Amino acid sequence: MRNLENHPGIKVGGQNINNLRYADDTVLIAENKEDLQKLLNIVEEESRKKGLELNSKKTEVMVISRKQESPKCDIFIYEVKLKQTEKFKYIGTIISNDGKTNREISGKDQLSKDENNPGK
Repeated sequence: MRNLENHPGIKVGGQNINNLRYADDTVLIAENKEDLQKLLNIVEEESRKKGLELNSKKTEVMVISRKQESPKCDIFIYEVKLKQTEKFKYIGTIISNDGKTNREISGKDQLSKDENNPGK
């Protein structure tokens, strides 16, 4: 994944960010679909070198936009067009295509909340 460092992403605090990783979850970030496809191609190539394969059924694309309807974004892996989604969950946070986030309540947190509100 070090090969991603010199490729375009988005600027956050003056720093280029094009991927977020946690355990086996990865989010690729780009300003446009061409850059996103390049990032995905690099990840695909590097994965193959290590004997790994990306699962196109578990890989989705999301466009964050302020428009009423998000623009279509055709991105491919292994010549398979990826599904475009309106929201996804990353490390317990739901991110939607309008850029909003919503922290998901874990089962443990919900149980604690219910115990503190017995009338509910």
